[in-house]
Amino acid sequence: MEETFVAFSKFGDTKSTGKELDNKKFSKLCKDTKIMGKLVTSTDVDICFSKYKPKGGRTITIKEFKACLEELAKKRFPKLSESERSAAMTELVANKGPQTAGTTKAAKGGATGRLTDTSKYTGSHKERFGEDGKGKGLEGRVELADNSGYVGNYKGADTYDKQH
Repeated sequence: MEETFVAFSKFGDTKSTGKELDNKKFSKLCKDTKIMGKLVTSTDVDICFSKYKPKGGRTITIKEFKACLEELAKKRFPKLSESERSAAMTELVANKGPQTAGTTKAAKGGATGRLTDTSKYTGSHKERFGEDGKGKGLEGRVELADNSGYVGNYKGADTYDKQH
């Protein structure tokens, strides 16, 4: 459970030491580990967090975290005995990390599809993409210098050595 606590406390915060968990991250932990559901609501989680955090504080430590989980286990598993609750809660929380999949989805419909379809680009923008629709990078944006020694559209390039 300590690994899970540290993983969630450091999630999204590069300055975090991993020793304290705020309410937002505690709620995320409860959602991601499926503690929150029909029996345990977000309100229950918030009340539990407020009950165990120090007065005037905004975070909880690992000791307070475990106490919160014990209280939430009573609501999450009402028909199990004390030891079974503890084991079930440990199983839910142990070795889990924050989930990021599905948090931000790219828009695919309507105007976005038309605007990102490279086959419909015209003019100089068309030059920036290959046949497969992938960008060419600098080659597509910058006119690269031709250092061959010939003028731009000269048809007889590389023929001097053949004639002399």
